[in-house]
Amino acid sequence: MSAALAHNYLPAGKYILNHDIMSATAEGVVGNHLYSGRALGMSEPWDIIQLHPDLQFQWPAISDHYRRIGLTHTHNVIWHLGLNELGAHIGYQPSVFYFGPRECTFWGDHEWLETVEYINSKNNFMALAAELGVDVPRTLCFDSVTDIDAGAVREMDFPCYLKAAVSVSGVGIYRCEDEAALTDAMGRFAEGVPVQLQEEVVADRFLNLQYRVIDNTVVRLAASEQLLDGPVHQGNRVPARHTPWAAVDVMAEWLVDHGMKGIFAFDVAVAQTDAGLRFPVIECNPRYNGATYPTMIAQKLDIPEWSAVYMPTRRRTLSDVDLDGIEFNSRTGEGAIIVNWGTVLTGKLMILMAGSPEFQEALAVELDARLC
Repeated sequence: MSAALAHNYLPAGKYILNHDIMSATAEGVVGNHLYSGRALGMSEPWDIIQLHPDLQFQWPAISDHYRRIGLTHTHNVIWHLGLNELGAHIGYQPSVFYFGPRECTFWGDHEWLETVEYINSKNNFMALAAELGVDVPRTLCFDSVTDIDAGAVREMDFPCYLKAAVSVSGVGIYRCEDEAALTDAMGRFAEGVPVQLQEEVVADRFLNLQYRVIDNTVVRLAASEQLLDGPVHQGNRVPARHTPWAAVDVMAEWLVDHGMKGIFAFDVAVAQTDAGLRFPVIECNPRYNGATYPTMIAQKLDIPEWSAVYMPTRRRTLSDVDLDGIEFNSRTGEGAIIVNWGTVLTGKLMILMAGSPEFQEALAVELDARLC
């Protein structure tokens, strides 16, 4: 296991990046079709990137922003998201948000697909954690809500969580204060949908531990603290106060041994107990995640302290976003970087704020004033 940062060990070759999230996201979320743009900042000039055509008129503004801050990126753009491009460019490897059945159709790595599909199930994750001795919250797994009987309910303390075994963006996760709330939550699932009952972990904070696979070797990419609104991810902060890699290294190695590629991450709680700190692992995200894109930009620009959050804006085009005087400056190592830029069309931007925590706090206030 290499603990070095991945940007020091970039794999040789060129990539075609298609980071559309529509095949692995919750239905009905406004603006999700615009997320392909956030991969631009982690690309290199020799890569190819596929972007949604709705982003095309924002290209001059984001390209100028990245040029001013010294962030290299590709200018080789395909303005559609058709997955047939993945295998159509000789010498280019695929970089995708989630390697699912559709992606595998055009890039036939079935071992990668099987590993992703296996660990993407929270119930499978719990079974593997038990096999490998990974510390996890107390969890009861079921093939259907109809399998949850009175004995199982008595076995679980309240409050607890009822979760779909496969979920994204916090959808299908319900916090249940008591048995009545659990009964109500159970009614939200169709028969035959795998679920799990999980104890509530009283945690000081939650971590995101990312890994990258390079030449079939797993590399620790970054540890960040999650910024959450309930179960929904809002952003991340680096450096993390805790970096418990030992809690998940064994599972990371198992995934790579079974064909995992690209980037993947674990959600880990930081819980204080009478015996000291505990780091129960909540789940594995076998894909790029919200923390990956600012992480890769921060590593390319050698930014050691940062936070990245979504901020609302009344602006509907990047050319109307004023970053004069607060844009990232490589000499000071401080300032704002737009990460997810396409979502300006729906009134929000993911912005990386580089600098000390005090600087980030002041910058957030200034950004809020300018974006409103």
